Amino acid sequence: MFNIVSELEFALPEGRVLSDPESLIVYGYDGATAVTGAPEAVVNVRSEEEAVTVLRLAEAHGTPVFPRGAGSGLAGGSIPQGGIALNFAAMNHILEIDTESLMAVVEPGVVTADFQAAVEALGLFYPPDPASLKQSTLGGNASTGAGGPRCLKYGTTREYVRGMHAVLPGGMVLRVGGKYLKSATGYNLSQLFVGSEGTLGAITQLTLRLIPKPPAVGTLLALFDRLEDAAALVTRILGAGILPSVLEFMDKPCIGCIEQVSKLGLPADVDALLLIECDGNPVAVDAELARIATLCTEGGARRVDRATDEEAREQLWKARRSVSPSLSRLRPAKLGEDVSLPRASIVPMVRRIQQIAQEFDVLLPTFGHIGDGNLHPNLVFDPRDAAEMRRVEKAAEALIRAAVELGGTLSGEHGIGLLKKALLPLAVPADNLAIYTRLKQVFDPSGIMNPGKVFG
Repeated sequence: MFNIVSELEFALPEGRVLSDPESLIVYGYDGATAVTGAPEAVVNVRSEEEAVTVLRLAEAHGTPVFPRGAGSGLAGGSIPQGGIALNFAAMNHILEIDTESLMAVVEPGVVTADFQAAVEALGLFYPPDPASLKQSTLGGNASTGAGGPRCLKYGTTREYVRGMHAVLPGGMVLRVGGKYLKSATGYNLSQLFVGSEGTLGAITQLTLRLIPKPPAVGTLLALFDRLEDAAALVTRILGAGILPSVLEFMDKPCIGCIEQVSKLGLPADVDALLLIECDGNPVAVDAELARIATLCTEGGARRVDRATDEEAREQLWKARRSVSPSLSRLRPAKLGEDVSLPRASIVPMVRRIQQIAQEFDVLLPTFGHIGDGNLHPNLVFDPRDAAEMRRVEKAAEALIRAAVELGGTLSGEHGIGLLKKALLPLAVPADNLAIYTRLKQVFDPSGIMNPGKVFG
């Protein structure tokens, strides 16, 4: 490792390479509080050319490389285990917003919320909105296939990546796709990299599709005395021919935590809530929200409120995005699951979550994007309590097994990373895993790209 650090310091501008103990600690964790690691060096690249230099030298020395954005991932995907933490946070420029083609070209370190603000100022819209959007980067979003509340109507990051540059081990730059919507020209390699979690190469540029900004948006909050009534509303709303832009769910423990933080005046005894949003033509939005409010009332809602202005709407979203961090009020650590299910399995999965919490005597607050079947059961625990940790581990596996048995899979948007790779065979057939291995060998024959993540 000493030789490559010296070579990197010689080949890169001053200050790019860090190896002091404080920096190694800072880059040794991400948003997954259940796991940590440590690099042997950190390299803060500022250009594609610098990334090429790092990966050329890393391949020559057989040194592992762990690509990283803002470190907001929730599956341990960017956590280094030795080697080089390759940090792209300083590559944070929006290179182009093409208002005619409705495309943008960006560097991977652009923060998601900053990009959204820039395109919305031009009357355009970039829908993917992970809860960490104020810190997560577009490169990290692409690497994990990040989603967010608006996925029900608009899809995940995958639907918006039209092209990219990616540096492969050895320094080759793969350039694929472009500012066009359709292509029947060869393999779609950019989509292979979306969700690959840095195991194939390092993304250094993205071409992203934009859409016109919806002219109006409206938001409802519906409170339910029975969790199952809230879960059942999904099929009722969609069955009525309405496609909300957002259909979010929180159970009683989550509501209690966000009420402590946000003081929305939510009843302490409410069992579940739905946060529902529609966008588009103002007249259509009003009509859809009125119909949804009726469906909620008929479906058992105790109360249905509409945000009266943008300030009230922002307060609701602030509460929604505070759910995950607010769970620390229950226990010092958490393991955030990310199961994705067919809509027909939502109610059965909610029942299974309740059963698992009772069976293993664990705290299991649940929220998520219930409209597209992506639930986030969160196991909260005290890592100093060995007995509780054993119960949490068993409950985590039971959750994954329940999701797979109900036709679902391990992750909808967080990725596999370190946390879920041991359970990957539950959802992915052995033949598919063998193909994964062969694909990785094509792009990364020396196995230096984010080793130990996803599989293997």
